[in-house]
Parts: sequence; C-alpha cells; structure tokens
Amino acid sequence: MTDLPTFEDIIYEKRDRAVWIIINRPKLYNAFRAKTIDELIRAFQIAGDDKGVSSIVLTGAGDKAFCTGGDQSAHEGQYDGRGIVGLPIDEFQSIIRDVPKPVIARVNGFAIGGGNVFATLCDLTIAADTAVFGQVGPKVGSVDPGWGTALLARHVGDKRAREIWYLNERYSAQQAYEMGLVNKVVPTAELDAAVKIWTDTLAERSPTALALAKRSFNADSENIRGISMAALYSVKLFYETEESKEGVRAFNEKRKPDFHKYVK
Repeated sequence: MTDLPTFEDIIYEKRDRAVWIIINRPKLYNAFRAKTIDELIRAFQIAGDDKGVSSIVLTGAGDKAFCTGGDQSAHEGQYDGRGIVGLPIDEFQSIIRDVPKPVIARVNGFAIGGGNVFATLCDLTIAADTAVFGQVGPKVGSVDPGWGTALLARHVGDKRAREIWYLNERYSAQQAYEMGLVNKVVPTAELDAAVKIWTDTLAERSPTALALAKRSFNADSENIRGISMAALYSVKLFYETEESKEGVRAFNEKRKPDFHKYVK
C-alpha cells in the first residue's frame, strides 16, 4: 500500500478489508474547509487504488456530527483554497461516485448542508437513530445545484427534495429512511457493528462485479455531473454578491439574515 501522507483534518484507518475515512474536526461539527476536501480526495484515491480494500466508510469523528457542510469561518465570498468556489468540492463529489468500490456513509449525528450531500452521494447510508438530516443552503446564501439537488430528487422524489432545499427543515434518521435517503437505521450503540456487517459482506463479494454494478448504476445519473459543473460556476458568481455574503455574516453573527435588501 502507498505510504500514507500526514493528514491534519481527517483520519485514515484500514479495518480488515474496509478503509474508514473520518473527518476529524469534531469541535466544528466536522465542517470542512478546503484542506479537508483536499485530504478527503487523497484518502479516497489511496483507498481506491488499494486492491486489498473492498469498501470505504465515510464518517465524522465524535458522536455529534457526520458532517455539517462548509466551515463558514473559512467562507467570505469564495472559500480559502483551490477549486471553482475556493474548494475542490466537485472533485470530491466525483470521486465518491468514481472510486470503484462501494462507499458507505456512516451517519453518526448531524448530516447537514454539504454533509447531507455527501450522504446522498454515497452508495449506501447507514444512520444512528440519533442522526439528523437536512439542508441549510438558502438560509446562509448558498446552494448545491447539482448532486445535492438532482441526485437527491432521485432518492427521495422531486417534491420532497424541493421541500428539503426550500424550507430547510430537520429530519430524523427514521424520516430519512422512510424518504429513501437512508438504507438502514440502528441504535447508536450498534452503529459500528452494523457497519462491520456490511463491510464484511462486501469483502466476500467479487470486487470486479461490484465495480461494474457501481458503474452501471452511475451511468443512469451521469448527466447530473454536467449540471453540477455548470452550476458551480454560477455559484462562484453568486458567492461574490452581497446577498450571499449576508448569509455568511448572519450565520457568524448568530442572527437572521436580511437577504432582500441586497436583491437587485
């Protein structure tokens, strides 16, 4: 296996034939910055190239959050790194789909915003019964107009996806299961054991058959990649407006935003 780089924002653990990739920013509810996304991309590349790995588990450190999206303290207009919007979010979203192994979202708490999109993108999602799902984009002057909207609609239906994005309500793990966003809900104390059952099962399956199945599933929704890439450039322009920046300011100042005064 390739020598592992030194990671700061994530933890990379190989457990039998599964790799666990853990966002390690629990004090920030595992919100990501540009560095986090770069490290996630590299970790997925390593796991994807390792022929001894049958599956990848994506999760967050601690017991409060899977991931709560972008770190708003690193976001005033563009984010603080490379990529179309200051972080290579399109590359990470793509590698979740493109890596030739099943990716399991282990949702151990809040899966909000970008974290909800990650759970949407993963091949399988298993959630603790304390997990919470939802979107916040329009509340903070943001949106994920690609995988986060179109693929979500394929999972939960068009009307429900619009509700999630327009109203920004919170949904329990059981509600997410009933919508089709989650495959299984288990008690928090049983989450790791349930994940291990899945990863052990996948380790017994033909890697090539799994890769072919994943590619065939992805082919049906591949057009969303084009939507996502085109829309990111629109988001880039939107992030530079005062309307979008008002959402970030309000979030950091813990007040309600006043978007309408900036609408032109």
